[in-house]
Amino acid sequence: MHTKSPKQYIKILAIAVSVLFFTQSSFYASAQQEESEEDELAQMQAQLNAEVMSKPFLAEKPEEVDAYIKSMLEKNVKPQEYKGTHWRPGYTCRDLLRYNWTQYRNCRYYYRYHGRYYY
Repeated sequence: MHTKSPKQYIKILAIAVSVLFFTQSSFYASAQQEESEEDELAQMQAQLNAEVMSKPFLAEKPEEVDAYIKSMLEKNVKPQEYKGTHWRPGYTCRDLLRYNWTQYRNCRYYYRYHGRYYY
């Protein structure tokens, strides 16, 4: 029967301790990495929220648009062609709403009057 010497036990113990230490330190490093990724994502989300909130929110306000169109039709005012820089082929009036509510309203009037969008 072969018995192990105390030196062999110490070596085995040292290996076990180093494996345990390595496992814990890699777990700790991975936990820190996850926390830093979560912090980075939170920071990116906060930046995106700030960008979205910095832009004006322009609601359609259909009652106001309808009242404007009705008053302009009663006055028999012909709507002007679009003079802004945001109109693109394939757009609808709703696409202008992201830039300017007045342009949106005028587009709706133009569409009601002519039955088509701007060229």
